[in-house]
Amino acid sequence: MHMGKNLRILGLALALGCAASVSEGQEKFPSRSIEMVIPTAAGGGTDIAFRMLAEIVEPILGQKVVTVNKIGGGGAIGMAAIIQAKPDGYTIGGLWNAPLTMTPHMQQPAAYAPKDYTAISLTTWAPALLCTKSAFPSKDGKELIEELRKNPGKYTYGNDGIGGTLHLASERVFNKLGVKARPIPFNGAGETLKAFLGGHIDIYAGSIAPIQPYVKDGSAKCLLLTSAERNAALPNASGLADLGIPEEATVLWRGVIAPNGVPADRLAQLNKAFVEAAKSAKFREFMEKRGEEARGSSPEELRTLIDTENAAMGKVMVAIGLKK
Repeated sequence: MHMGKNLRILGLALALGCAASVSEGQEKFPSRSIEMVIPTAAGGGTDIAFRMLAEIVEPILGQKVVTVNKIGGGGAIGMAAIIQAKPDGYTIGGLWNAPLTMTPHMQQPAAYAPKDYTAISLTTWAPALLCTKSAFPSKDGKELIEELRKNPGKYTYGNDGIGGTLHLASERVFNKLGVKARPIPFNGAGETLKAFLGGHIDIYAGSIAPIQPYVKDGSAKCLLLTSAERNAALPNASGLADLGIPEEATVLWRGVIAPNGVPADRLAQLNKAFVEAAKSAKFREFMEKRGEEARGSSPEELRTLIDTENAAMGKVMVAIGLKK
């Protein structure tokens, strides 16, 4: 009797042990919602793009993707939340390039470096741009530069923070051409747009999507792109090639990252899902209407882009006096 009872207990223990092993080793991923941290304010181009991408990727992953805006420090606060999250694949980040390749150069010492997080996939690629109210005395990029040259320091331009993409993109151009405007930092293009529309700054420096409705209704005009080429969505805006300085181009790109230590199979699943979402007809059309290109990539391609631009931006900051 005792032997039979002991065998039953042993059998139950083995069964429970096997069940626990299967549960731990073969847990379905994702089995609950995923949080995507967006380190910028709601309403800007980056926020708009990632909210749409999250909506498209949900049925691919089979779980809800909840977007959470964590602003401040040029993206550093959101980056901290991503890097310090549990590396289980349930917390990821949707970012533009500044927090990844520019903000770290502004901190002494830097709070994080490219090695402190894992790349998942590139998602979008686009020029940024400089826009003014319709009454501004310039009709294209060349005339904008001439107006700034005649009035050094008179005009203000909103941007995504000192050392951010729009700040550096603008200063690269101004420094090269010998003109000056006063940078006013905000937490993303959404806040920049509000200040611009409210008359608190003279020039909007931001992504294409937020400003488009005001260009269409005639209250604003976009004069200069930060890419070498012109953009079909804004045919009247000059590219840097029109100013003879195509080598000073700085584009605005976005990508998805995760904390270090996420299991390889989960990273592969996230990469596959986000590439599929980024290359979907719905997302391509959504971004094209905003003058941006939808892109998906391998983790290795995004990692190479991050490392290359990180090195280049360090040199730019030295050139414009933001870093020694």
